[in-house]
Amino acid sequence: MKSIPPLNIYIKSVVYIATYAKQLLVYKKEAINMNEMVILVDETDKEIGTEEKMKTHKEGKLHRAFSIFIFNSKGEMLLQKRAKSKYHSGGLWSNTCCSHPRPGEDVEQAAHRRLIEEMGFDCDLHESFDFVYRANLDHDLTEYEFDHVFIGKYDGEIKLNPEEAEDFKWVSMDAIKENVKKHPEKYTVWFKCALIEVLNFLSL
Repeated sequence: MKSIPPLNIYIKSVVYIATYAKQLLVYKKEAINMNEMVILVDETDKEIGTEEKMKTHKEGKLHRAFSIFIFNSKGEMLLQKRAKSKYHSGGLWSNTCCSHPRPGEDVEQAAHRRLIEEMGFDCDLHESFDFVYRANLDHDLTEYEFDHVFIGKYDGEIKLNPEEAEDFKWVSMDAIKENVKKHPEKYTVWFKCALIEVLNFLSL
């Protein structure tokens, strides 16, 4: 009669299979994201075409994007820590949410969509200004964006999507400025660019 493996062997096998299946879903989602299309624009934000997202970042083409900055009633900014599985800048702190509108999608609609997908909530957003920036990323990628900046206010519950962000925190503006100055390597390049613009806008 064959001996029956100990129960803990079965448990370990089930845990391994579940973990492997979850990782496959993450890889599948990232593969889908790599095939997403972004909107190419000129420096006046006039649409000039579309391109696959990864190719756009490899070749450093100017494309339409948005950044969201959410504040609570205390005046604290909501930061997110990007998931380590992201195709660039994984594990770094950044603004509340940022992404790209899809071809044919309104920028504000895209902003609300991604805020829900990444942070699990929605709120009123106001497009405050826009600016163009270019920065080198990890993995030999380049971010070159015409960035529409949205600002909103929210005090409710946050439900992170772990495939997008692994942590969040509310931080005072003074603390953010001090920490970015002391530890710039902990923050995404576009957040550091956009933060300067946001600070200038809020001081008006």
